[in-house]
Amino acid sequence: MKIIALAAAGSIAFAAAACSKPPADTPGTPGAGSFKACMVTDTGGIDDRSFNEASWKGLEAAKAANSAVTTKYTASTAMSDYDPNLQNQVTDGCKYIQAVGGLMGDATKKVAAANPTVQFSIVDADNLGLTNVYPIQFETQQAAFLAGYLAAGYSKTGKVGTYGGMKIGPVTIFMDGFVDGVKHYNTTKGKNVQVFGWDKDKQDGLFTNDFVKQDAGKQQSDTLVAQGADVIFPVAGGAGLGSAAAAANGGYVIIWVDSDGFLTTDYKSVMLSSVLKNSTDGVKDAVLNSAKTPGTLLTGGFLGTLANKGVGLAPFHDFDSKIDQSLKDELKKLEADIIAGTIKVTSPAQPK
Repeated sequence: MKIIALAAAGSIAFAAAACSKPPADTPGTPGAGSFKACMVTDTGGIDDRSFNEASWKGLEAAKAANSAVTTKYTASTAMSDYDPNLQNQVTDGCKYIQAVGGLMGDATKKVAAANPTVQFSIVDADNLGLTNVYPIQFETQQAAFLAGYLAAGYSKTGKVGTYGGMKIGPVTIFMDGFVDGVKHYNTTKGKNVQVFGWDKDKQDGLFTNDFVKQDAGKQQSDTLVAQGADVIFPVAGGAGLGSAAAAANGGYVIIWVDSDGFLTTDYKSVMLSSVLKNSTDGVKDAVLNSAKTPGTLLTGGFLGTLANKGVGLAPFHDFDSKIDQSLKDELKKLEADIIAGTIKVTSPAQPK
């Protein structure tokens, strides 16, 4: 797949400012423009504090940058909603339709194939073999590697843990990078920090099988804490909030995913850092490029990496003074080495 950079490396910023969230199916400012950009959420919903919310911010940012753009979204409450929700966006005259998440791949392929002149885009999937589907993908294993190294260096028990929402590529890619980061720490330092919840070699581990239910997230983190983990990396969307809420009662800290959890959740006191996936700017630039030439399909795709700041490790915020400067320096060096190709971080789930 040909990859084109949608934004200069220096210009990509991990936006954390809150955006307005209209009710589902509520359009942007009526009559404000002629290019209707629409989104269908995954089951996590628009307020998942994760990739659905971040992707919606991308549409809203595009609307703010171009008065011709109007926006709307439709929330999916079950996987069976994907197909009709996407089709309804076509019927409603949307010129750009954003699907969010690899689980929407089959439905997106079906509806996009039936409407070849409509511009579709999908986060966390390839172009599905269609010329009218624009892929927005991320090498999240690179940033997760840094998170694993951070977790290993910060842990007081020498035990850390992770769990996922579902056993799918966009989730396991985070877990692969995290495990490799811990392994690199052990190799470099001669330590034996253990990772519970994911075996990269076997590609098997703990999952909530849900991206919404916070009780399911808490249950998995309880399991990890019982094994001694004092740093938990939930890759489970809104379900991970259950772990964050429990962590607020003491005993362990959280590394969040997709967005900066310190800024997007109510659990600042336990957010050690976050693995950022900049779907906000990926979506924003795709919408703006599509709006420039309505009726002309986008080509190529967006691939977020550490090099173009499409992925990254969030600031440490309240934990900054609690992290040794030597560990901070090592993380900066690791990031530079990954960008330079000196260290290669791979995952079976990484974009091909």
